[in-house]
Amino acid sequence: MANAVGAAASTLGAVVAASEAIAAAAPTHRQCNVEITNACKKYSLCNPRMHLYSGQCVIPQSPFVDSGTSDVAVFVKTPHTACGSVGVITYDLQNNKTKKSTGKMAIMFSVPYDFNIYSNVYAVGIFDKRKECNKALYDEMMDGSPATFARKEAREPGSLIYKGGTFTIMATMSDAYQPVIKLRIFETS
Repeated sequence: MANAVGAAASTLGAVVAASEAIAAAAPTHRQCNVEITNACKKYSLCNPRMHLYSGQCVIPQSPFVDSGTSDVAVFVKTPHTACGSVGVITYDLQNNKTKKSTGKMAIMFSVPYDFNIYSNVYAVGIFDKRKECNKALYDEMMDGSPATFARKEAREPGSLIYKGGTFTIMATMSDAYQPVIKLRIFETS
C-alpha cells in the first residue's frame, strides 16, 4: 500500500511539475499599446473615453492630442485571470478654428487570452459626435456590419483603412501576445 501511495505521489508530482513548466513557457501576459498620430491640420483629438470589456488601463489617453502630435495608451489584461485585453476608446474630433466637435473617432481592440480559439482583432471608424463609448459601441465594432468603421484580424496582411467624411484613418496591428496598434488620422484632400 505504501508503494502505491508513493507511486501516486510521485506521478502527481511529475504532472504538477510538467504543468508548471508548460505554464512558465506559455506567454500569459496580454497587453495592447495604442499609438495615435494626429496628422490633421484643422482638427485636434479631445474628450477621450474608454470602455473596457476586459482588462485595465495602465497608461491612459492624453486629454488632448493637438494637430501634428501623437499619443500612446496602454491596456493590459487583469492579472491572474484567463481573460485578454479588450475594449474600445474614442476621441472627439474638434475643429481647431471653431472649437466645436464634429464627430467621434473610435478604436476597438481585442487581444484574447486564448490564441487557440481567437485572434487579435481591431477596428477604426468615425461616428456621430453623440455616439457613446460603451459596450454597445464595442459590440457594434466587434460583431456588427462595417458601415461607419473598418475591422480586420491582425494576422491579415496590409493596413486597415477607413475613409469617412473628411477623414481617413490608416492603422496596423501586430499579431502578437502584446500587440501594438499604430494609427494615423488625417483629412482627406
